[in-house]
Amino acid sequence: MKNVLIINAHQSYKEYSKGKLNNTLTELAKTKLELKGYSVKTSILDKGYNVEEEVNKHVWADIIITQSPVFWFGTPWIHKKYIDEVFNSGLDQQKLIKTDGRTTTDKSKQYGTGGEMYGKKFVLSLSWNAPKECFNDTNQILYNGKSVDDAFIAITTTYKFCGCEILESFSCFDVMKNPDVKNDILKYQEFLEKL
Repeated sequence: MKNVLIINAHQSYKEYSKGKLNNTLTELAKTKLELKGYSVKTSILDKGYNVEEEVNKHVWADIIITQSPVFWFGTPWIHKKYIDEVFNSGLDQQKLIKTDGRTTTDKSKQYGTGGEMYGKKFVLSLSWNAPKECFNDTNQILYNGKSVDDAFIAITTTYKFCGCEILESFSCFDVMKNPDVKNDILKYQEFLEKL
């Protein structure tokens, strides 16, 4: 059996983002993975969290999924706050990471190899206002051919720094101007089946 932590990083923001899609995808992942026999815990950041409990959930989990809307080309600020608090505590306790990996006696040790999360996997699931076409296309002005995974390297590198294997992300695109929730849900179910 695998242990899965799902972090719902949604943050309510006026009339623009009430969280319905991210809440739906969080519940879908929880239900689908439990049906596969996985043990699932969730963290809903907008409802508050205990830093110690979150560190221990990361230690417990084999797979960590962050479900988040994209606000101004990143996850909501509450998610960055969560990462800072949880990973600083995980470093202090030496539960998520012990060092940056380098030593003064062995120059072959690389920066980013001192983590304690080896064997764990990390997945981002995102909801975008941006259309799918703006990624992976050098003719598109904003991302200049970069992928969704390139756009979120700051988040994934945090987990990689601590030893996690980074899996390909999942995205729902164009959710405000041209939503296709029914199809997004079907695609997400297929995506989850591979975990």
